[in-house]
Amino acid sequence: MEIRYRVSGMVIRGENQGKKLGFPTANIALHENIPEGIYAAEVIVDSKSFHSATFVGAAKTFERTESNVESYILDFSDDLYGQNITVNLFKKMRENKKFDSVEELITQMHSDIKEIRAFFEESK
Repeated sequence: MEIRYRVSGMVIRGENQGKKLGFPTANIALHENIPEGIYAAEVIVDSKSFHSATFVGAAKTFERTESNVESYILDFSDDLYGQNITVNLFKKMRENKKFDSVEELITQMHSDIKEIRAFFEESK
C-alpha cells in the first residue's frame, strides 16, 4: 500500500468527544498541510502496526476550528497518552463534513469503519 501522508507526534488529550461517542481516539497535533477527511490508516506504536480510521481536520459537527489528527485504532484499547506515534494515511475515504446530529455522525462512523476494514481486507 502506498502511504499518501505520514504524521508523527505525541498523543495529546483532546476533548474526549470520540470516547463519548464510543470511538476513543489517539490525537496528535497537525503541523502538516493534509487535506481534511477520513482516511484508512495505520498507527505505529512501539514498532507495532495497527489499522485505524483516522480523521484529519477540524470537527465541524462540534464547531471546532483547530485541526488535529484523530485515530480510532481498530480492535485496540490501550492508553497512549504521552506516547509518540506515527500515523500513515493510505486512502481518503470521504471528505470532512458537518452532520446535523450526533446520531447521524455515529451512524456515519460505523459505516466508515466498515469500509476501512474492507479496504484493509482487500489490500491483503
